[in-house]
Amino acid sequence: MTVTFQDILAARDRIAGQVDRTPVRRSRRLSELTGADVWVKFDNLHYTGSFKERGALNRLLLLNAEQRRGGVVAASAGNHAQALAYHGARLGVPVTIVMPEGTPFVKIEGTRRHGATVVIEGRDFTGSTEAAHRLRDERGLVFISAFDDAGIVAGQGVCGLEFLEDAPEIEALVIPIGGGGLIAGSAIAAKALKPEVRIFGVEAAMYPSFSMRQAGLKPTCGGQTIAEGIAIKAVGDIPFGLAAPLIERVLVCEEADFERGVAYFATLEKTVAEGAGAGGLAALLAYPEVFRGMKVGLVLCGGNIDARMLAVVLNRELVREKRLVMYRIIGDDRPGMLSLMAAVIGDVGGNIIEVVHDRLSLDLPAKAAEFDILVETRDGAHADEIGRALRENGYALRMG
Repeated sequence: MTVTFQDILAARDRIAGQVDRTPVRRSRRLSELTGADVWVKFDNLHYTGSFKERGALNRLLLLNAEQRRGGVVAASAGNHAQALAYHGARLGVPVTIVMPEGTPFVKIEGTRRHGATVVIEGRDFTGSTEAAHRLRDERGLVFISAFDDAGIVAGQGVCGLEFLEDAPEIEALVIPIGGGGLIAGSAIAAKALKPEVRIFGVEAAMYPSFSMRQAGLKPTCGGQTIAEGIAIKAVGDIPFGLAAPLIERVLVCEEADFERGVAYFATLEKTVAEGAGAGGLAALLAYPEVFRGMKVGLVLCGGNIDARMLAVVLNRELVREKRLVMYRIIGDDRPGMLSLMAAVIGDVGGNIIEVVHDRLSLDLPAKAAEFDILVETRDGAHADEIGRALRENGYALRMG
């Protein structure tokens, strides 16, 4: 099965006026941070929060009248689910979504809010797909893959088409890979408009299904990743066959890279990215030498991150930057000790956030206590200054 540039143009016309054309902007801050000339396509601004709307709508519009009446079923960790649910409701097509256990609550509720029936089954995407296939067979539904479907790939290709139309100067596209639908469609469109454009994929280290298949190896995938939107154990056959000849390199990123990407989008671009959505920026941060000086386009492909997880990521980034530091001090258990330590920290400008005072640990002498003091600092140098001040005042400590 193939998808052509003409299929993508037809998908663009089919969905026109029903899906937002998301903005493309040059980011001066991310350019300064990475050393590349960075352009971002903000697909997190779609109504359902991700790029999936184009493919979902295109595929629904390709159903015949009988299939629309009968309804569709899909397996999804959330973004394909919400897109299919939203556009299915608009078109009067019943939608059932099977989600894996552990799917972020924000995605489950978003899918239900759009009117779909949600079934939680399967420990991962593979298990949910098997359950969706059973429902298809039992109820006579049309199964719509999140990525392994020509209609989905053609719809997702509109992203690459828009990107190159709005920023024709870019020299490379960096696109996260889960099942492969986005990178396959976008690569076809981008190469049709600008044959010399370079295509880079991004995978999570826990789920390197595309790169391992390229290498002729059986993918070994698993684990809890913040980039759950691309936590796919097996890339789709259709997108793999289409994308593999067009991709120059697949870059594998660690969890910390995705976390930093989410944090920098929030703090520098003032926009919300989910883990997978920040994959392009994660690659630029992890492999700066590959992109330095290049005009690079990043698809910020989704912003559906749980609020609690976003808070965790932002706080973890403060810890990495040593703007939140834990000072652990063992001292005498006598009146006034805590106030004396607080005075030292306050005199050099530290802001105490939290104190844990432990008198009962058996590792301590009976007349001693352990103080864990979480302090907000300006930066790493300020954190070191606070540590020196505590030591100079006679407190033995370690920084966490």
